[in-house]
Amino acid sequence: MRTIFLTLLLIGPALADTGHDGIVRARTMPELSDVALFVLAVVAIWLARRALRRRFAAKD
Repeated sequence: MRTIFLTLLLIGPALADTGHDGIVRARTMPELSDVALFVLAVVAIWLARRALRRRFAAKD
């Protein structure tokens, strides 16, 4: 699990766009970076909650 997470952290920036191309467009849907950031936030919250559950379960 840990290696998959680290691999995703390394691959993410490589797949990101290189920047603004100078052409203005109307945004009709979320960008890929928005979706990736949301997914990373969900995974981080899930990992933190799992770690806290294990920590407090071990105290009993």
